[in-house]
Amino acid sequence: QVQLVESGGGLVQAGGSLRLSCAASGRSLSNYVMGWFRQAPGKEREFVAAISGGGSGTYYADSVKGRFTISRDNAKNTAYLQMNSLKPDDTAVYYCAAALKWGPVNLIRYDYWGQGTQVIVSS
Repeated sequence: QVQLVESGGGLVQAGGSLRLSCAASGRSLSNYVMGWFRQAPGKEREFVAAISGGGSGTYYADSVKGRFTISRDNAKNTAYLQMNSLKPDDTAVYYCAAALKWGPVNLIRYDYWGQGTQVIVSS
């Protein structure tokens, strides 16, 4: 049974930074695409960023490109999302997810999901 646990969320002022972590257990996810999604109140869950199994390929939503960086450490079975220059519009619950196949934007491609971590950006 694969479990994904996010951490690192919190309250930050606009312009600040946070680093989210997604720790996996149950099996190695080194062959899985790891993705980050977010869901703001009253909105649908949306794609944020994804990284290939080996870490060489990344893909970002236009809204976070240049501000967020996704990375992974397969030895630790952990993925990260470094978020800089945060804006109030980035306020959401952030979820990590794992997929066997690349197709990073599509939620239904992801096999495993974490429970989410709350990020609140104050103006």
